[in-house]
Amino acid sequence: MIVGGLSITETITWGIVYYGFAVFLTPMERDLGFSRVALTGAFSVGLLVAALVGLPVGRWIDRHGARALMTLGSCAAVALMLAWSQVESLLHLYVVWALMGLAMAATLYEPAFAAIIGWFSRHRDRALLTLTLAAGLASTIFVPIETALLARMDWRTTLVVLAVFLAATTIPIHALVLRPPPRLDAAGVAAAAAERSHSLGDALRTVVFWVLTVAFVASNFAVNAVTVHVIPYLTGHGYPLATAAMVIGWIGAMQLVGRLMFAPIATRFGHRPMTAAIFVVQAVALGMLASVARMPSLWPIIVLMGAANGMGTLARASIVAEIFGRRNYGAISGVMALGANGARAVAPVGASVMLLALGGYENVFWVMTGGVFLAGLAVLFTREPATG
Repeated sequence: MIVGGLSITETITWGIVYYGFAVFLTPMERDLGFSRVALTGAFSVGLLVAALVGLPVGRWIDRHGARALMTLGSCAAVALMLAWSQVESLLHLYVVWALMGLAMAATLYEPAFAAIIGWFSRHRDRALLTLTLAAGLASTIFVPIETALLARMDWRTTLVVLAVFLAATTIPIHALVLRPPPRLDAAGVAAAAAERSHSLGDALRTVVFWVLTVAFVASNFAVNAVTVHVIPYLTGHGYPLATAAMVIGWIGAMQLVGRLMFAPIATRFGHRPMTAAIFVVQAVALGMLASVARMPSLWPIIVLMGAANGMGTLARASIVAEIFGRRNYGAISGVMALGANGARAVAPVGASVMLLALGGYENVFWVMTGGVFLAGLAVLFTREPATG
C-alpha cells in the first residue's frame, strides 16, 4: 500500500509540477512577454529553495513520519498551481515558484524515499525500484497530456485543470494511505539494535559522507548540464535537431533499464562499489560525448549515460541507509540532497559559464569527465565509519 500509493503520487507530482514548467514555458513567454531566461529563473529559484529546506524536511520525517508533511505539501502545490495560473508579473511568478520549492521539497523523491526507508529493512531496493520506475514515466505520461490540453485551452485554464486533478489524487492518497512504520516485535527490535545507525552529527564527522556528497554534486551537475546543453552541442557538430532531441528521449528511456539492473548488481557486489561504478560509467559516457566528433554512433553514449543516470537516483537513496542506518535517514539524506539538488538547479547556468571560460563544449565535458571519474574513485576507496 505504501509503495503503491507513493508510486502514484510521485508520478503525478513529478509530471504536473516539475515537468509541467517546461511545457508551459512557450505559452507563458508569448502571453506575459518576458524572456525565456527570466522565466526559467523562477524554476531555478524553486529548485534552490527545495534543496535548502531538505534538512528540516528530513528531520521532520525522522521524528513524525511522512503523512502530514506530504499531505500539506500536496495542498500547497495545488494552491500554488492556482496562484501560478493568475500571475501577471515576473515578481509574482518568482514568489509562486519560491514557495513551490517548499511544496516540491515536501512531495518529491526525498520525502518519499525517507518514508520507504523507514518502512523497509528487507526488500528496500525492490521498494525503491518500484517507486522510481513508476515516477520515471512521469514525463512520458504527463507531457503529452499537458500538450494536448494546451491545444484545446489557454495555459491558465490548463493549470487550473491540472491543479484540480493534483488535488483529487495526491491529497487523499497522502492523507489516507501513508502510515507510520509498524512497531517492531522483539526480533525486530534486536535486528534494529544490531543495524548500524548514526546521528546526523556522526555522519557529518565522517569522510565518507563528504566524499559521497561531493560525488553526487559532481554527478548531478554533469547530468543536468548535459540535459540542457546536449542539443546545441550536437547540432553544432552537424547532427539534425530531431536526432539531438532523440538523444534526450532515449537517455530518459535507458534510465528505466538502469534502474531495473540496479538491485541485482548492488546485491551481488555491494552498494558502495556499485555507486562508485555508476560514477565511473558516467565519466566514460561524458568522455565519449566530449569526443563525439570521433564517435561512429551516439548509441554508446545514450546507453551508458542513461543507465548510469537511472541507477544514480537509486544509489543516493540506498547508500545513505546502507552506510548510516535508517534511524536518522531523513536528516542525513536531506543534508546530502542540499548539495546534490543545488547542483541540479545551477547546472544549466554553471555549464554556460564554463563554456565561456573554457572556450568550447568539448573542454566543458572533459572537465566534467575528470571530476566525476575522480568522484567514483574516491567513493570506492574511502573507508566507511565504524558501526554506531
